[in-house]
Amino acid sequence: MANLGTSHSGEGLTLLPWLQRRLTLSKGERELRRKLAAACFNQAWDYLEMRRRTGEEDVAMLTLAHSSLHHWQVVGTQRNIAISEWQLSRAYVEVGVPKLAILLAKSCLDRCTANGLSDIVHTANEAVARAYAADGDYRKARRYISKAKSQLGILRLTSEDRKVYSDQIAETTSLIRSVSKRRRASK
Repeated sequence: MANLGTSHSGEGLTLLPWLQRRLTLSKGERELRRKLAAACFNQAWDYLEMRRRTGEEDVAMLTLAHSSLHHWQVVGTQRNIAISEWQLSRAYVEVGVPKLAILLAKSCLDRCTANGLSDIVHTANEAVARAYAADGDYRKARRYISKAKSQLGILRLTSEDRKVYSDQIAETTSLIRSVSKRRRASK
C-alpha cells in the first residue's frame, strides 16, 4: 500500500516532505501547483497519443508525467494522485519498462481502494492489466482486465465517457491477446 502521508522514524510518526510542503504553501502557490499539475498531465497525454515518439519525446513524456504526479502529491486530492499514477504507469508501458508500470498501477489501485474511488477503480484495474500484459504475464493481465470490464459495466456514465473508458479497455484487451499469441507462438 502506498504511504499516504506519514513515515516512521525513531521518534514516532512524522509527516512526509511533500505533505510538509503542502501545509506551508500559500493560496497562490497551491493554485500555481494545480495549474502546473494539469498542464504537465495534458502535455504528457499529448505524447502518449503519438503513434511514434523519438527517444527525446519519450523522455519528455516521462518527465511531464512525473512532474504532474509530483505537483498533485503536493496540492491534489487522492483522486488527482491516482489518475496521475495511472498516466505514469501507462507512460512506462509505452517506453518498455513494465516493472515500474506495474508498481505505479498497483499504487493507483491501492489508492482507489483505500479512498473509495469507485468511479475510477476500473481505470486502475485497466492500468494493472496493461502493465502485466507489457510484462508478458497475460494470465494476471486477463484477471485485471476482467475486473475493469465488470466495474465499468455498473457505472453510470455519459456515453462519451463510457466510450473513452471502453476504448482503453479494448486497447488493453488487444495488447493482452497479442502478448498471449506471441507467447504461444514461441513455445
